[in-house]
Formats: sequence, C-alpha cells, structure tokens
Amino acid sequence: MLKTKTLSKAITMAAMLCSTSAFAQLNMPIIQTKYTADPAPYVHGDTVYLFTTHDEDGAGGFMMKDWLLYTSTDMVNWEDHGAVASLRNFEWYKGNNGAWAEQVIERNGKWYMYCPIHGNGIGVLVADSPFGPYKDPLGKPLVWQKEHWYDIDPTVWIDDDGQAYMYWGNPNLYMVKLNEDMISYSGEIVEHPKIKDYQEGPWFWSRKNAKGEKCYYMAFASTCCPEGIGYAMSKSATGPWEYKGHIMDHTPRTRGNHPGIIDYKGKSYCFGLNYDIFRLETSRHAEQRSVSAAEMTYNADGTIQELPYFQDCKLEQVGSFNPFRQVQAETMAWGYGLKTTRENPSGPWNPTLFVTDIDDGEYIMLKGVDFGKGAKKFTASCSAHLYGGEMELHLDDVDGPMIGKISVPNTKFKYQEFTTNLTNASGKHDLYLVFKGGKMQKRNLFNFDWWKME
Repeated sequence: MLKTKTLSKAITMAAMLCSTSAFAQLNMPIIQTKYTADPAPYVHGDTVYLFTTHDEDGAGGFMMKDWLLYTSTDMVNWEDHGAVASLRNFEWYKGNNGAWAEQVIERNGKWYMYCPIHGNGIGVLVADSPFGPYKDPLGKPLVWQKEHWYDIDPTVWIDDDGQAYMYWGNPNLYMVKLNEDMISYSGEIVEHPKIKDYQEGPWFWSRKNAKGEKCYYMAFASTCCPEGIGYAMSKSATGPWEYKGHIMDHTPRTRGNHPGIIDYKGKSYCFGLNYDIFRLETSRHAEQRSVSAAEMTYNADGTIQELPYFQDCKLEQVGSFNPFRQVQAETMAWGYGLKTTRENPSGPWNPTLFVTDIDDGEYIMLKGVDFGKGAKKFTASCSAHLYGGEMELHLDDVDGPMIGKISVPNTKFKYQEFTTNLTNASGKHDLYLVFKGGKMQKRNLFNFDWWKME
C-alpha cells in the first residue's frame, strides 16, 4: 500500500490497535501488504491457491495491471507469490489498465487462467504450474461480444461428467460450454434470464446437500451500491436459476464485492472484498480494496446461512504452522504497513519476493506456530544500508515474552544470515516478528528475505 510520512501516524495508530483485544476480535482482511480484490480461491491437494486482482497503490479509480497469487495450508497464514500474470501476457492488448476479476482452474495437469480485460473480452492463459509462467495459447480473446462491455468476471467449473462451463457478465449473465481443451467452446453464447439482485462477479460451483442431492450454485455481487453477496441455486449446470437470498447482505460498511467459494479441510469458506485496510488510513473513498474470508455454513437442504459482515465473522486456523523449515518473510497472518516486492530501489534485484518498507514498531504476525518441544535457534536473511535495525521475536503479542532478537547492521545491500538463540520457545503460540529502529534510523530499517528455526 502507498505509505508516506503523512500516513506514518495512521500506521502507528493502526499497529497499536492491532495489539488490543478489541481489534484482535475483528476478522480483518487476510492480505495487508498490497491492495487485493476479486478473490478466486482454488483448492489443490492440501493447499488453497488464492488468485486476486491488484489495485495499484494510490489509485483513485480502478487501476489494475496484473494478477497475484497467495497460498495457505491453514487459512490464516498466507504466503505472497507476487504477480504470476499481467496484461503483458496478452500481446493483442495494447493498453496498460483493465486486469479485472480472473478465475483459475486446473485440468489434466494444466492451469487455466480466465482473464477479463475491460472492454476487450475475456482472454485465457495456460501454465504447467499455478505459479506460471502463463502463456496465451490463442493470441486473441476467448469470447468478445464487441457490441457491449459486459464481458467481465468469468467463473469456470468442471462438472462430474467432465463438461466445463464458463459463466460471466455485468449486468447480464452469459454462459458457454467449454471444450475439454479449456481454450475453446462449443455452441453459442447463452444469455440467462435475469437473476433477482444480480449485478456482476458470478461464482459457479456444485456440491451435494445432506440428502445426497446435487445442487448447483451461482453466487454473485448483488446490486450496487453497496453490493452484497447474493446467490441462486439450480438442479442443472445450465439453470434455470432460482434466487435464494444473500450469503452476505448489502452493507454500508463496504461498497463493491466479488465472491469466491471453496470447501477446504471439512469446512466451507466465502471470500469477498472490502475497503477495511484502506479505512485504517482514511475515510475517503478510492478503489483500494482488500480480500477477506469467512467460514460459511450450509443448511441440510443445501441453502446457505447468511453471514454478517466480514469483520464480524469467524476465520479460525485449520491445523498449525510449522516453523522448522525455510519460511519466506512474505508469509504472514498480519503485516500492515509493510510491503512485499522483488524490486529493490536502493539495491540489487532479488530473484524472490522480500519484505521491505520496514519501519520502527511494525511487525509480522504468524498464527498458531507450533514450536513442539522447543525451538533453539532462529536464523533470518536480511540486508540493510545506513544504520539497519533489530528484529525481536515475541510470543502471543507485540509485547509478549521475548524469545530472541537479532541485530541487522549495514550490509551494503547484500543479504546476510543472522542467528540468535531462542529461550522458552515451545508449544503453540502466535509469533510476532517486531521491528525496532535506533535513534539514527526509524524508517526503512532493512529488507527481510526468509527465516527458519531449528
């Protein structure tokens, strides 16, 4: 997020609030180091792959150039993998804005990313891995109804019989049957009858209810503004769609929305978007959005229990976090005020993401870290210029018991490893990596690449 001296007070206040019990009870957005929107979660193996759009720092309106990827195995600690695709992947598109709400799905070992480019249809990219590199197999849009600008927000689902479907559209809902190659379709584009309260951002999936009956779902951003998350159900993948109400009602606490729905490790989750991180800085409106998630519950007949607003929902950790490995610094449950990047304006380019823009008092928090019978050492890879700073390790709060500390001096931009012994680091705790500056330097203390414990 954009951070200047004029925001330092707001950032400091937000950091203080994060350590209070009242703030800790809020279900805040799961990504804080960038502005993210249009969540597209996908479960593969034991991992949630969360693809998002990206609001550029400082934008007033929609300024979106690339698509980001985050991963988690516990729903609360997320690793940032940066941009995995961008508008530059589409050589036929000459603009520098319009990377709108995508969705990604895997089939036969290939990963397919369906990308709307506002006003230029929906393109598709293909990769051998969720992390890319993604390539354009068509050299043109997959669909483009040039008579209007309604071709946005694609959602793709592969049914049990192998037939794949793509729905999309604002304010109308369209559908095609995708071929097995996932980059072409058969038949004509079908326009569906208007679903009550439908606006945009459809999300298509199916599952069985408690009676074993197969249900098809169409969640969507409900009529603007503010948008909620509505949904409809059908007994067929092609409709007709019956409006069922809201997963999350319209609320003045946010403005836009875009759902993403998954089942993961025996629970169901609804992802959406809001402006809760931006609200920590200002009350004015700008398209600086953030992705949130909440646990969702189905009734026996397959209908969905309505959720309160995201901040009032629950998002509990599934399992625990293993610290006995090399962990990328950009893995966190909370890191407001920090940035992640590959571009180092004051040093060499880094082949992987790292955490930067680190100021005095800011911190990274990881939830549910399992130290087992005890961790003895902590090693971190960092680089600094000028005076550097310190990293303190605390348990359960920014002011909780300190179990270790490293000092990062001037490394002349080169990454070095720094190690400290740990004391009383056993059991399961939230881990706070708290950054401290000295009298000579309070801002931009150092860059942080990875850490591990032994």
